[in-house]
Amino acid sequence: MLLVRQPMRTRGTLRHALGAALVAASVAGTACAREAGDPIRLRWEEGDVSGFTSIYSADGKHVIGFVEYSQSRRGNLLSMVRISRFKDGSSDEDRADAYVGPTLRAVGGRSIVRDTDGRALVDLVIDVANGRIAGCTDIDGDRKAYDEHVDLPPATYWGPLLFVVLKNFDGNAEDGRIVFRTVVPTPKPRVFDMEIVREDAARLPRPGGSVDAVRFGLRPTFNRFVDPLVHLFVPDATFFVAPSRPPSLAGFTGPRNYAGQEIRLE
Repeated sequence: MLLVRQPMRTRGTLRHALGAALVAASVAGTACAREAGDPIRLRWEEGDVSGFTSIYSADGKHVIGFVEYSQSRRGNLLSMVRISRFKDGSSDEDRADAYVGPTLRAVGGRSIVRDTDGRALVDLVIDVANGRIAGCTDIDGDRKAYDEHVDLPPATYWGPLLFVVLKNFDGNAEDGRIVFRTVVPTPKPRVFDMEIVREDAARLPRPGGSVDAVRFGLRPTFNRFVDPLVHLFVPDATFFVAPSRPPSLAGFTGPRNYAGQEIRLE
């Protein structure tokens, strides 16, 4: 299946943009079972998207910031930027480049966490093509530099790439789950496998009505007693996906970043 189309641009809420700007492609053909290191097969075609959505406190009562999201496609290269800006002046930024076609193959990107003064606490460059993570952390004056060669298969996904995985869940899941490699600042860079697991149906209240959705859990694949620090910095997160065509992001609850602040997106 070759995915080729003219780029398009939309503007509006993040959920609307992610749903309306993606055009349905043909269903992925029958293939061998996917291994954890294999890139996911794409069922939906990616195009140009931009939008904003509010960030709420964990109880959903207060708006504490907003997410600015954009993605652009040039040929088969998809570039994605997601910046979460908070009222206190801090921000989290994720960038990712990936090739799209029959599969989603990560190329590289960057993750930056800034404090209330705009100073970078974490700044990591992820080079999937060359299996390298470089950058630095500066926490409470303790500055550390990193330049590590690690195993990063094309199925290495982080930040905005995760929703692409979610949208294509049905064409790739084995036993109700998808396993992939990821890079997480904790604040030091850690590389391990995570899984997205289908959980159950949900009904989300919204002004004027409600939205039918499917709940998915995101979590490390290993037992929390193996490396309790990972579960401290990377607690489980929950995505709510509306089963439209293509699927759209209806909600998220989980940690903001390694600091563990719980947030909600609607």
